[in-house]
Amino acid sequence: MKNYIAEAVILTFGALFLGLLLKTGIDNCAYKDRCVSVKGLSEMEVPADKVTYPLVFKEIGNDLQQIYTNVNAKNKTIVAFLTAKGISENDISISAPTIIDLEAERFVVERPAYRYNVTSVITVSTSEVDKVKALITQQSELLTKGVALLSGEYQYAIVYEFTKLNEIKPQMIEEATKNARAAAEKFALDSQSELGKIKRANQGLFTINDRDINTPDIKKVRVVTTVEYYLED
Repeated sequence: MKNYIAEAVILTFGALFLGLLLKTGIDNCAYKDRCVSVKGLSEMEVPADKVTYPLVFKEIGNDLQQIYTNVNAKNKTIVAFLTAKGISENDISISAPTIIDLEAERFVVERPAYRYNVTSVITVSTSEVDKVKALITQQSELLTKGVALLSGEYQYAIVYEFTKLNEIKPQMIEEATKNARAAAEKFALDSQSELGKIKRANQGLFTINDRDINTPDIKKVRVVTTVEYYLED
């Protein structure tokens, strides 16, 4: 009889323990399903630290050799102008001229006044952005030297870049994560819960765009992080 009683006690405690384990498991599953997903934004305005500045001019005529002579002379004039404004020769490159033979065009109906149209491009690529911004306002000085630069063509646009993203990434990720947590804490408060640990997080992509169309030399860096938190009672 005593053995039966002992076995009954053991079975009772075993059932209670098993029930406790099942309840804990169910509670954990329910806990894991209670989450909130929030986004955190970080934005920063930074000055461009690199600029690519193409200086473009055209020569037209019928004597190709004379055109080449003119192009070379104007290239030297532009390079002298740039170096006089403080641009290093290492930051200046001269592309081979592009030649269009207008008489060779398939759809020309009338004979053109000039046979050859030659385009020359001199490119400045430098980290000295302020120097380039200053000389852009002074490039009309080249007109007095017989050089008329083209402007307004998309393929020859001035390009400003920001290349030091890795230096500001940690700061921006930290700010975006803090903003996400603040949103999650507000959600938890409104739902009468407490914020738990992070379930998962996604950094998101960094984007770099011009602040506006008038100041392409000022960039807006942006990142949105997505963070999912557990909610606790």
